[in-house]
Amino acid sequence: MSLELTFTAQDAANVRFAVSPLWEVVASVRVVKNPAAHAVLKPWVERVRRPLADVDWRLLSDLVPVPTTSIVCFVCPPPSTSVPDLEVELATMAALAPLVQEGLDVWDGPRTRALQALHDDPVGGLERLAGEIRGYWEAAIAPYWPRISTLLEGDVLYRARALAEGGLRRMLSDLDAAVTWEGETLRLPKTVSEGVRPLRGLGLLLVPSVFTWPRVFSVTTPPWQPTIRYPPRGVATLWEHRESDPPQALAAVLGRTRARLLAELDQPASTRELATRLDLSEPGANQHLTALRKAGLASAHRTGRYVLYARTAVAEALLAGDARSADSVRESDRAVRGIRGIR
Repeated sequence: MSLELTFTAQDAANVRFAVSPLWEVVASVRVVKNPAAHAVLKPWVERVRRPLADVDWRLLSDLVPVPTTSIVCFVCPPPSTSVPDLEVELATMAALAPLVQEGLDVWDGPRTRALQALHDDPVGGLERLAGEIRGYWEAAIAPYWPRISTLLEGDVLYRARALAEGGLRRMLSDLDAAVTWEGETLRLPKTVSEGVRPLRGLGLLLVPSVFTWPRVFSVTTPPWQPTIRYPPRGVATLWEHRESDPPQALAAVLGRTRARLLAELDQPASTRELATRLDLSEPGANQHLTALRKAGLASAHRTGRYVLYARTAVAEALLAGDARSADSVRESDRAVRGIRGIR
């Protein structure tokens, strides 16, 4: 079983990214209901189980059955902006009341009393659903959203680089080990949908999602922009507390804190995330990151409301102890001399 998405030049020009808080809620319901199938997310399940016990999310649960073969269209439409907040997405969902009855009639999910009430009163039912989603969000997602959103936006930055360095083929074929690009076709063998689907000139919306792991989900039915929801890089380490261990020689030159910051930047991260990991104040972390950036060891990139820091090639060479290139060594020496002067 595979889904094949065929691209035209117009489709290639309309590829974009978005982050979806609403989809994270919906996808995470699968994880809470079946943690055994989501081993890398079990630490999160253990943390949220008690807070969720005080939340009524029965209708939301009914709409996300396990195993999840499909999710009814009006629950989580693809976002229209790149970084919508939850309330914007809930307003979009509320506007889809005219689609509720038809969507439930053709859906292959369960038929519960709560779903029948939603079918009979779409407007009132969606109001109830929005209330449940808000309660679920506050208990299970909001406390971890800075960490989650940093990972999601870091993945967008990574793929933007892949696009710049290797074009659309490289960026898309790296979404998942089973995703392949052949000619003008992207093949996704892990989705429920199958067959050949043209993108209709609308391009492709890519939505990184922590709670999608380990699957890839797709939306290909009109009127939505064709969408792929995929796990970002680094999901397996999201809930780990890891102690960075930079090379001792580098720590002796830069100082242990700055060397540890460089070691943490194996993926782009925000000042707040790095401060939390290293038990620093945000102003202190920002001061060190500014020094690393001025010395050419870190770069800063704004994505939405966040500034994410990443290691430069010079920093990679320093961490790896890479002496293969004279140019690399000279640049590293200049960076180290520079950071000495910035302390």
